[in-house]
Amino acid sequence: MTENPGPKKPKSPRAHVGLGERRSAARLAAVQALYQMDLTGKGLDAIITEFERHWMGKEIEEDQYKPADSTLFRLIVQGVLDRQKRIDPAIDELLAAGWPLKRIESVMRAILRAGAWELMMAPDVPVKVVISEYVDIARAFFEKEETSMVNAVLDRLAREVRQGELPEKGGA
Repeated sequence: MTENPGPKKPKSPRAHVGLGERRSAARLAAVQALYQMDLTGKGLDAIITEFERHWMGKEIEEDQYKPADSTLFRLIVQGVLDRQKRIDPAIDELLAAGWPLKRIESVMRAILRAGAWELMMAPDVPVKVVISEYVDIARAFFEKEETSMVNAVLDRLAREVRQGELPEKGGA
């Protein structure tokens, strides 16, 4: 006699996930990959392979990870690594005195780097979308104070690198 394995899970959550959700999942996966690279020292190819094979769109310890836009995931991770010498100083200039990026917690650092890359290198993505997406990611890991910091840093960076896309502060 065979045991009943219980209710069946949907075979592919991909059919139920729209492009916007796949892009959001790619941003979250990119932040997690950058964090893991920072912590473990794993290289780009190893981390991309690991995330694409074992995390994105998979169920792990009863948590279902949404399918992610692999192209966007790769672009963000590769882009941050390729332009880190330009991204880090840009973020450093926007942080409070005495708090360089290297002193910021590593998940926060990954969020700021990924958001900065999109603002600097993906002009096709509206500024408000970039800021909103990374503030949402920050909310998953941090309290209001840190989330507000992500919003402030990315807003200030957007005003420098994408002039005219946001309304003037204090203006109509």
